Amino acid sequence: MSVSARQSGANATGIVVISACLMTIGLVMVASAGASLENSIITLQFWKTAFGRQAMFSVIGFVVLLIISKDMHRLFRWRSGSRFQPAVALYLVTIVCLAAALTPGVGTARKGARRWLQLGPAELGISFQPSELAKLAMVILLAAFLAARWKKMNSFWRGLLPGCLILGLCAGLVGIEDFGTAALLAGVGVCMLIIAGARWWHMAIVGLPGAVGLASLVYFAPYRMQRLTAFLDIWSDPQGAGYHPIQSLVSVASGSFWGRGLGAGIQKYGYLPESRSDFIFGVISEETGMIGAVCVIGLFVTLLWLGKRVVHCSVTNFGRLLAFGITMMFGLQALINISVVLVVAPTKGISLPLVSAGGSGVIFLGAAMGLLASVAREPDCELLEEIPNCADDMEMVDEASGSAELAVEV
Repeated sequence: MSVSARQSGANATGIVVISACLMTIGLVMVASAGASLENSIITLQFWKTAFGRQAMFSVIGFVVLLIISKDMHRLFRWRSGSRFQPAVALYLVTIVCLAAALTPGVGTARKGARRWLQLGPAELGISFQPSELAKLAMVILLAAFLAARWKKMNSFWRGLLPGCLILGLCAGLVGIEDFGTAALLAGVGVCMLIIAGARWWHMAIVGLPGAVGLASLVYFAPYRMQRLTAFLDIWSDPQGAGYHPIQSLVSVASGSFWGRGLGAGIQKYGYLPESRSDFIFGVISEETGMIGAVCVIGLFVTLLWLGKRVVHCSVTNFGRLLAFGITMMFGLQALINISVVLVVAPTKGISLPLVSAGGSGVIFLGAAMGLLASVAREPDCELLEEIPNCADDMEMVDEASGSAELAVEV
């Protein structure tokens, strides 16, 4: 076995192991954050508790990760001359789901936001959040499309504009009800366009309307403006708009260095809103202290480092772009979530990847990590000649080596 093959296997194994660690930490902390002084987390109807549901979702997410990690990223490569493109099909399904979630009578509204689709009878309480699928579908389609158009990315009409339409439609539908995720999609998509070779002055032309669109989503939504103004001075309304960030700071500060002890946190008992989902890092900080918080951050940093290695080691443009997009999506989401909990960014409804409660997030992020591990297992360059449909990618790598090296460095 060659050195590069051993490195690829080590990268893939590392991605799987760290993902499993984050899911396990999330399961433990969701159980702690969902604890009640009146009821036990272990009941006869275990699947109806927060811990039981998260356990089932985590198992499903990890199984999905393992299945997809077996070289399944090649399924979404652009197929020259074929009318059926799996990446396009997944994207179109996502767009339909996003539109359905926004439709009254079809989508399910919770806490003033219409972001969910109900699956099965309402008694089961199982729903699906299309915006989580959108993160994965947009990255896959952009990677496939940009890899196929690698030589045309210096063209505004044939390269950049179609890529921007893919990004804009997805981010626009998500942004109607979820600005944080829309901004995340926009940031990742723009970075993918840049490393694919889009010209900077072309990006400036399309960037201005995009920035205006994002700004309008904030300006015309009073609650978003309220969050922004509260972030600028959280103490101006400590019982109103500033309550959430203040309680988040209290959670982090009360953990000190060693923490109160696992399960011994106080803020989760009604003081810290969304303690099981968006603000679970606050519970981690309170119960495990700075030591636990740094360990969790260390796992994320290690996973990003492995993602960077996969980008460097990938031998196809599609593999590079897909690995970069997934790594960027994962890292930026974790950064935004932790920044919100530490009140260095305005409050956003973005979860901590693989840790926060939520079935859609765990399952689709598990699928994303599976794709990243699949790219890491790409065969060595000398073996590609034996694999059908790889010649086009190798030709593009040779002819666009300068752009590829720039993409890796970025």
